[in-house]
Amino acid sequence: MNEDPAAGLKRDVGEAAARLVEDGMVVGLGTGSTANFLIDALGRRWAEGLRFTGIPTSIRSEERARKLGIALSDFGRHPEIDLTIDGADEIEEGTLNLVKGLGGALLREKIVAANSRRMVVIADDSKLVRHLGSKAPVPVEVTPFGWEATSHRLGAIGARVQPRRDPKGDFFVTDGGNLILDCVFGPMEDAPQRERAIRDIVGVVECGLFIGRAEIALLAGPNGVHTVGRGT
Repeated sequence: MNEDPAAGLKRDVGEAAARLVEDGMVVGLGTGSTANFLIDALGRRWAEGLRFTGIPTSIRSEERARKLGIALSDFGRHPEIDLTIDGADEIEEGTLNLVKGLGGALLREKIVAANSRRMVVIADDSKLVRHLGSKAPVPVEVTPFGWEATSHRLGAIGARVQPRRDPKGDFFVTDGGNLILDCVFGPMEDAPQRERAIRDIVGVVECGLFIGRAEIALLAGPNGVHTVGRGT
């Protein structure tokens, strides 16, 4: 059976990113379909003798890495990460600002990114946009208590809010026990200001706008994987 083209692009960029990992590194392991290919590629490199320590951004990524034999740790033993590699739902041209969190792991992803010396984002080139919010909603992780009031406040700053549900129709619950409100703002010309406005709302735990976190992006397209730096 032929591989789905989208999956092939994700595989290509995951394998390219895995080659950035060197012996002795502490590596933040992202979450999502593209990050899964990264973890699988790192599992093969581990079997070939590469040794590094992973800090996963979700229970799903932790389970995947453990099955492959990758050594894992936490911030108690490794308070700083050398390199984090993670996917994104949107990547803004020039700034490399991101929308993340459609996979439901945005809080842990941002904690890992914030404590990394370098962050590399991996995606297919369809994720590149002129302005964040052009294609994807902004996920906002909120406390279950008072989520209705938090939703109302998000609406007051311009969001069209939809609580995320699981396949059974129940509220989607994050690894941290919180809820996610998917917020449609439309294209944002000032994503940093929007991030500040969201985080000022009491009840918001974190939002999926990642501002100034990514150093480079590896983007897969029909002509292979290419590297995009901030400001290009």
